[in-house]
Amino acid sequence: MKLVRYGDAGQEKPGLIDSAGTLRDLSAHVTDITGATLSDASLDKLRAIDPASLPAVSGNPRFGPCVGGIGKMCCIGLNYSDHAAETGAKIPEHPILFMKATSAIIGPNDTVAMPRGSKTTDWEIELGVVIGTKAKYVSEADALKHVAGYCIINDVSERDFQTKLTGQWTKGKSCDTFGPTGPWMVTRDEVADPQKLAMALDVNGQRRQTGNTSTMIFTVEQIIAHLSTLFTLHPGDVIATGTPPGVGLGIKPTPVFLKEGDVMELTIDGLGKQRQTVVADT
Repeated sequence: MKLVRYGDAGQEKPGLIDSAGTLRDLSAHVTDITGATLSDASLDKLRAIDPASLPAVSGNPRFGPCVGGIGKMCCIGLNYSDHAAETGAKIPEHPILFMKATSAIIGPNDTVAMPRGSKTTDWEIELGVVIGTKAKYVSEADALKHVAGYCIINDVSERDFQTKLTGQWTKGKSCDTFGPTGPWMVTRDEVADPQKLAMALDVNGQRRQTGNTSTMIFTVEQIIAHLSTLFTLHPGDVIATGTPPGVGLGIKPTPVFLKEGDVMELTIDGLGKQRQTVVADT
């Protein structure tokens, strides 16, 4: 299934995308797509509904973040071998973890606002993993059983804030609008192998990132197992699993960063497409 949340910000309704690409309303069956509706049992109930019996949604409504009420967004840094190489970084021994403030999370096509004074706002396409059932001290073998589904995340980053303001990466990762998520969550039964997904990001029609989840240093299973030894992963938590090469910071000989009016377009196999226009924050 492709589960979505649509409507004005803060007033999103639950929906699904049927096999023909039509948006269908799920409001008669669930109040929202949140951690409370992401267990295997809950998803099985939704899966049993005939999509044709659901009202078709007319027009072209806004898509919100594909999961509402996200408890925490855990982000993995330097998790692609080719991205680590372009930045000159050493391969980490364990997953590098930072957190992105949930106030940064927006819809997949919402406007991205560069913070005041920003000169180094950058793009990062990432595979998002949505937790469906509580995960604590889980093994790698059982890790994917705790996944509800997958989505696209743009881990927008302000590099000077990230590296020059003293402290953790969170400073450059949590600015308002720095977490486009969606357009939909594809349930795990429809993703045969999360380690075989092609991904791409364009800026103003120019390909900047081309990658594949096969080059992850730490797999989805390894990430979930590792994080679950540190803290409990709850239903509705989201993990951004790292970015492939091609970020603006890594462009040689001179890094390239976002500017007002730029347009980012992101795609991951089977997970849809995002599109954001960049503006200056007021």
